[in-house]
Amino acid sequence: MKTKLALLLAACFLLSGFALAKDPPLVNDDTITDQIRIAFASDKVVGVLPFEVKVKDGVVTLSGVADQGNQRSRAEKLAKKVKGVKQVLNGITLKGATPPGKK
Repeated sequence: MKTKLALLLAACFLLSGFALAKDPPLVNDDTITDQIRIAFASDKVVGVLPFEVKVKDGVVTLSGVADQGNQRSRAEKLAKKVKGVKQVLNGITLKGATPPGKK
């Protein structure tokens, strides 16, 4: 009797585990964009800077102006950590720097 009860409880635990398991949320460009913006907003180095984030097929393009080089590199590192990001194109320029192609 105790063996049957133990097997029944074990079966219940296993079935409840399957019932509670959910499909992972889909990762699309919009969710990547949101996660990058959240990461930026909660970071002390880049949180106050208005960087633009565009995502197409998992490829992230960053743009805007940074006060310091460490802000530019930090933004890129944060973006690369987000799930679903395939590549980061960092177009963030430094304040006072000459834009590419102009002299």
